[in-house]
Amino acid sequence: MDVTPVLSVRGLSVRFLMPAGRRVAAVTDARFDVAPGECLALIGESGCGKSVLASALLGLLPGNAQTAGSALLGGLDLLTADERTLARTVRGRLIGLVPQSPAAHLTPVRTVRSQLEETVSALTATRGRAALRTAAEAAAERAAFPADHLDRHPHQLSGGLAQRAATALALVGDAPLLLADEPTTGLDRDLVDRTVDELRRHVDDPGEGGRGRALLMITHDLAAAERIADRVAVMYAGRIVELADAAAFFGSPGPRHPYSRGLLQALPERAFTPIPGMPPELGALPAGCAFAARCDRATGTCAAPPPTGTVACHHPYVPEDVRA
Repeated sequence: MDVTPVLSVRGLSVRFLMPAGRRVAAVTDARFDVAPGECLALIGESGCGKSVLASALLGLLPGNAQTAGSALLGGLDLLTADERTLARTVRGRLIGLVPQSPAAHLTPVRTVRSQLEETVSALTATRGRAALRTAAEAAAERAAFPADHLDRHPHQLSGGLAQRAATALALVGDAPLLLADEPTTGLDRDLVDRTVDELRRHVDDPGEGGRGRALLMITHDLAAAERIADRVAVMYAGRIVELADAAAFFGSPGPRHPYSRGLLQALPERAFTPIPGMPPELGALPAGCAFAARCDRATGTCAAPPPTGTVACHHPYVPEDVRA
């Protein structure tokens, strides 16, 4: 039986209009679904377009951005929705955001408790001082935020606790889609594991009415992605170059796109071999494969655009390929 995706993205592109008519292709033709109960990890080097894609889904792009394509969430196209709809219907209610640098998204002059109570009041039907207090404490408990820190201000929190406070706020609206943008940045390994485990529990809980929740986690932390993801989408120079099952991607047969394989081989616990060269400028992308200049499998064929599909490569690895 086919399952209706929580989020269905087709042909999502973002261009920034710069002075002198220059255009920067930050995201190009992104296509993916996220199903109920699924975590899709969007991975890639810094600057590849991951956070721009997230901003497009939330309607938070700057004024010089142009978007194309569609991003359907519950029948609503996020790319064409007006600001009123995004503010009153989408943010917090349909999409819960766990932001990068959570301390910057917490109000510095108010306690965590007061911010949770305000969010509960805005996003749920809970009313009354005692009920709001109870609901705020329950939200904190869901994110493993300690109750004895609720009356502290953001500057009194460690990076890990600020992350948990932001996660608690994101979970309040019981949104069908949770969008976590680099949720483990700046955390030590133990806190990384605990954070992604909390996000995983949220996705595994079907929520009210059993409708199912989904998680889109944007990260460059491959260990966190391996721990939490059901599927992996690899982004390079604004394009998703590979979509794969997480177990096959991190295990056997491994990634099929040379860039994806290079990311894994650069890890200290693997070959610890960096990918040579640098990514191209998004404002000056080649006509063909953007990774060709860094790829040891490239041929003249790579001067043409790569094929579309789950692996955007002219010379992908195949299961029987013995090259590492």
